[in-house]
Amino acid sequence: KDNERLNQTHLEQINANKDFREIARYLESTVYLHLLPQLLKHPQSFTGPDLPGDPFGKGFLDRISKVNEKTRNAWLKRIEGALKIAVPQFKKFDYKEENGRPHLEAVYDHWRPGAGKQKEDQFSDGTLRLIGLLWSLQDGDSLLLLEEPELSLNEAIISKIPALIYKLQKPKKRQVLITTHSLDLLSDKGISLDEILLLTPSVEGTTVITASSIPEIQAMLLGGMSPAAAILPRIKPKNINQLTLFSQ
Repeated sequence: KDNERLNQTHLEQINANKDFREIARYLESTVYLHLLPQLLKHPQSFTGPDLPGDPFGKGFLDRISKVNEKTRNAWLKRIEGALKIAVPQFKKFDYKEENGRPHLEAVYDHWRPGAGKQKEDQFSDGTLRLIGLLWSLQDGDSLLLLEEPELSLNEAIISKIPALIYKLQKPKKRQVLITTHSLDLLSDKGISLDEILLLTPSVEGTTVITASSIPEIQAMLLGGMSPAAAILPRIKPKNINQLTLFSQ
């Protein structure tokens, strides 16, 4: 028994994965992002070793700083345009370095001249999450995993996320996997049922089926319903109405 080999799955072991090594390398390049605003705002308050791949955005600013200046400026300029639309009074977005540390700076319209400047530790959670989402959609072409990208965002912004992802990823043919419970995100009628996977947990594990394999859902969409209206009622907790009994 070789305990060292237990450190790797069969997919990872070089001496065993020759026939499907390309798949292993593809999965190794997977990017997962679930940006936690507090980690980005106050990284010094969270001690301990950094996680591989920085999935929660503690080193998000360092990631931005490592992109070459021309590309970084182009991506940030595109994000600035989106923020002007999505964030009230938003005027300008910039990258700066102070004392060797990277920072993001935003300028908002303000009645006092020279006022209205904010650094990333003053941004709202929603603004930071939106910046993280827009950056990750531009950065790279490997498989991208997004966990509940709707968090902290206005419902009108959430409703545009599917179209935004499609527009940015179509030229790259990049695959994006999203977990969500959002009514607004799933209300986009441009989402195909083949693109939606329903995960149902049970004592024997979680089953995964495509929404297109359920005739009732297909019929509802043919009748004019959105994916959200057809699917979300099926995945709500079985006894959810009893939750209000908690206070009794």
